[in-house]
Amino acid sequence: MKEKVLSVFIDESGDFGQYNPASPNYYVAMVLHDQGIDISKNIEALDKQITNWGYPAHTIHTGPLIRRESVYKNDLREQRKALFNALYHFTRLLDIHYICPMINQGDCAEKSKLKYTDKLTKEIANQLRANFTYFSTFDKINVYYDYGQIELAQILISVFNAMFSNVEFRKIETNQYKLSQSADLICTVEAIAQKNVLTNSENEFFHSKREFKKNIYKNIARKKFK
Repeated sequence: MKEKVLSVFIDESGDFGQYNPASPNYYVAMVLHDQGIDISKNIEALDKQITNWGYPAHTIHTGPLIRRESVYKNDLREQRKALFNALYHFTRLLDIHYICPMINQGDCAEKSKLKYTDKLTKEIANQLRANFTYFSTFDKINVYYDYGQIELAQILISVFNAMFSNVEFRKIETNQYKLSQSADLICTVEAIAQKNVLTNSENEFFHSKREFKKNIYKNIARKKFK
């Protein structure tokens, strides 16, 4: 019988540095893909859309795309929206699931890396435990992360290896896998969904919080394990 393998693609939003009350939340998106499900045609379609908009071999970074930063600073809203929609629809149409552990660093009485690490470790463990039955249906779990934050990498290695005996960690570049970009998208939309008030760039991009939840977040959140 063929080995059943689960891919887990990780992206994060937030950091372990000095506490910032304006953005206190830390998110860890984990995109879960059963490798037995072929998504090659979805990837080909996404690559074609990206190329058609003048971004061949491009890695989409959702946050800078919305804020019109970095490589997108001179791009029109139409171009940026087209790129966002390409990745959004790619993610929406895939047969995948995700979990997104989140902590509010402001809830920690002591604003320190140690306390953030403790709280995030427990939250990740809780969500993995809540979905243990699903993870246990696989013979092997491959975790893909770019090790952008070594603190998170250490937490992931510790928690996954404590809970599962069949885990392999693979350090990657974000441009290697489209599902890493889906994890980036999910981090961004989860963070926006938690906001009371959108930023000017978010309002310009999505028109309103109501429109964002109705047209974007609702369809992504359907893939979320509660």
